[in-house]
Amino acid sequence: MATSTRSIASLTLSFGLVNVPVRLYSATESGADIRFNLLDKDGSRLKQQYVNERTRKVVERKDMVKGYEIEDNQFVLFTPDELKELEEGSSHVIQIVSFVPLESIDPLYYDKSYLLAPDKRGEKPYALLAEALRQSGRCALAKWPWKAKQYVAQVRANEDGLILQQLRYSAEVRSLAALEIPKTAVSKPELQLALQLVGQIAADSFDPEQFHDEEKERVLAAIEEKVKGKKIVTSSREEHGPVGGGQVIDLMDALRASLGKAPSAKTGTKTSAKVTPLPARKKAAAKRTESEPAPKRARAQR
Repeated sequence: MATSTRSIASLTLSFGLVNVPVRLYSATESGADIRFNLLDKDGSRLKQQYVNERTRKVVERKDMVKGYEIEDNQFVLFTPDELKELEEGSSHVIQIVSFVPLESIDPLYYDKSYLLAPDKRGEKPYALLAEALRQSGRCALAKWPWKAKQYVAQVRANEDGLILQQLRYSAEVRSLAALEIPKTAVSKPELQLALQLVGQIAADSFDPEQFHDEEKERVLAAIEEKVKGKKIVTSSREEHGPVGGGQVIDLMDALRASLGKAPSAKTGTKTSAKVTPLPARKKAAAKRTESEPAPKRARAQR
């Protein structure tokens, strides 16, 4: 852990009679997003104000209360003191309640991530817990009262140490089953081509350095040009739309075309894919031989 990285808090992982002193770090960089301030056209900053909808007067923050809408335009009111009494008290203890298989938690439940490092006199129990999780293939589920809220959290281990993952509650996560997606059968030839396409651009692992925020880079470059007093020129960018320009094309044709165009995941260059020849399909509008009579049209019933 870099010495310039500051911990958010000192906490304790607790399970059974074992306590692991840890330091909590954010897993993401703060301030990574580009943020613009709202200004007047003369460059002056703008100030946000709350206005009473009925009287149109500005309401000072000291005069504000919070309300929960129970029906249309009907509220129950809470004072700051009443809400303070309902808040969950923050705790420095992350209470582990069970150990579950690592793959049993759907990533849909993942919320904010934190890094955990051993605190003073916590190196040995920290290393022991991390190794036990790695060898068992399990992760810990824990309750964590933090900043006036109650969280459920996952503690998992990678090769470098422990990660604390806030989890969403079941009521916060939607299910694909609720979308009632129809079951559609796929043929073996279609699946064969799809698998070849997957294999052609497959990679051994995820490399985060392979991807970067192109939009952010464009905005930062534009800001730099503004600072230098240069004029910003809008350049046309290639639109990556669906194959066929919006036309409905045959799935097998699309798979064959993709196999020919897909770059190799390892080299980034085009490679030739070995495609097993498929039996020729009978075209609906096949040409008839001269000796074959044209079918008679059925007369419409009156």
